[in-house]
Amino acid sequence: MKKFKSYFILILAATVLSSCSGLNKMKKNSKLVKYEVTPKVLETHAGVVTVTIKGTFPAKYFDKKTTVTATPVLTYAGGETAFEKVQVLQGESVQANNKVITTKGGDFTYTGTIPYKDAMKMSQLVLRLKAVRGKKNLDFEPVKIADGVIATSTLVEKEAKVIKMKDNYIRINPENKLADINYAINKAEISSKELKAEDIALLKAYILSVSTDPSRQLKSADVSSYASPDGSMKINEPLSVKRGVTADKFIKKEFTKIEAAKAEGFFNEKTTPEDWDGFKSEVEKSSIQDKELILRVLSMYSDPDVREKEIKNMSAAFEALKTDILPKLRRSKLAVNVDLVGRTEEQILAQMRADPKALGLEEMLHAGTLTTDLNEQLKFYQTTEENFPKCIRAKNNTGCTYMALGKTDEAIAEFEKAKAIENNDVIKNNLGFGALVKGDMAKAEEYFNSMTAATNESKWGLGVIAITKGEYDKAVNYFGTEPCFNLALAQYLKGDVAKAKATLDSMKDLCKCGKPSYLKAVIGARLDDKNYMLAGLREAIGFKPEWKAYAKTDLEFAKFFNDDTFKSTVQ
Repeated sequence: MKKFKSYFILILAATVLSSCSGLNKMKKNSKLVKYEVTPKVLETHAGVVTVTIKGTFPAKYFDKKTTVTATPVLTYAGGETAFEKVQVLQGESVQANNKVITTKGGDFTYTGTIPYKDAMKMSQLVLRLKAVRGKKNLDFEPVKIADGVIATSTLVEKEAKVIKMKDNYIRINPENKLADINYAINKAEISSKELKAEDIALLKAYILSVSTDPSRQLKSADVSSYASPDGSMKINEPLSVKRGVTADKFIKKEFTKIEAAKAEGFFNEKTTPEDWDGFKSEVEKSSIQDKELILRVLSMYSDPDVREKEIKNMSAAFEALKTDILPKLRRSKLAVNVDLVGRTEEQILAQMRADPKALGLEEMLHAGTLTTDLNEQLKFYQTTEENFPKCIRAKNNTGCTYMALGKTDEAIAEFEKAKAIENNDVIKNNLGFGALVKGDMAKAEEYFNSMTAATNESKWGLGVIAITKGEYDKAVNYFGTEPCFNLALAQYLKGDVAKAKATLDSMKDLCKCGKPSYLKAVIGARLDDKNYMLAGLREAIGFKPEWKAYAKTDLEFAKFFNDDTFKSTVQ
């Protein structure tokens, strides 16, 4: 019995030693396993880090009775993140449904994704292996298989390109006052009754008031004199001229004491022997018999004598014309032209600061364009809102100013107020950028795509969204051909490095944020152009010194980390 127990203990010990020996051997020889990582340096796109790992095991490495769990983990200062999917491998004698690695060797391919965090910018991808054989398990030393993470895609510029609504302020607005002098048939004298007509009286009063109004400037006086189209040209031509003389004499008398009327070219005279245009207009407005027939005659014949003959042949119609239409055409038309001169921009700004209620809507809205102080601009638009609560432009422009001040929530609230008045494309565009700045890309995209007509601004917003989704071809198409940082970034991310460089080099004004200059440095590093890289980096740091610290940990520059010139530039 004792002898049997001894054999059992020996067998058990041998089994345990054999089990441990298999695990230890695999751990000892773990360096024989080859790993290929794609990409070699991890990158973030569309807000995630994706890695593909191919592992190759040599012959006689993998123990038949062992199961191995391989977990990729990204480690970084202050933490680590394991990839969701874990690769499980097994020897050929293990009864399970995992990937089998035989004694002849084998391989596995794994792809996993984790959300990106800024802390991952300087990190290492390690593979943690845990082997299990029966009741025994053994953790292998973690294997570093890649560095990470290049975060160039996160540099996308998310500037809010909101659209302000324009004011209709025009300092000088033309206006005029009209009156008619009517004449008896074949006469050119102005009757005393005609001089007492209401429109003549109003014209005289207007001339007097304008001459003493500093906000109005007299520009000209026009006299157009006509004869009606009945009668011969031989009679009508001199008749229209005589009527022009009497009308001209009348209007000039009204301006005798007005200095502005002494300017050369102030008075303008014109005569029309036969007023067929006026005739047609009056017929069209009338309800006389054979109206359509008369208009047809006018369209069919251009010769005035033929026209007159054909119309007179319509005896009933002609009788109506003699009483209702033709008398109105025996006239001189008087027009006094004036420029209504509003406040200067300096006066508007001063008035807005002193007492805005004295201003009209367009002047108030225009005041917002006359100051570069965003807080004062906000105050101006808010004042306009208070005085004109139904004005969509005031609410929209208040929202735009809030956006410029970095107060996105307040801006969105104003855009929503404007939307309640009219949900037009400008409001949709601006709400889209409000959502974009807040990070709600899905909502921003919904707003932009709901517009009836895309704007350059909304296309730019869709380009930003495309970059954040890793859709770089789409982004390039949205940004179009106008050089900008985001276009260059999208070109770079899709692999068109030369195009990205050309885009940056063609930009006339570089953002003081330093991003375009920094991207130049990144492109220089990618092209192995040290001088271009250093020039871009120095330019970026000149705009914003914070780029020094960023570049120190940016793996885009990994090949230059030990370069003395690079190190001195980022110190």
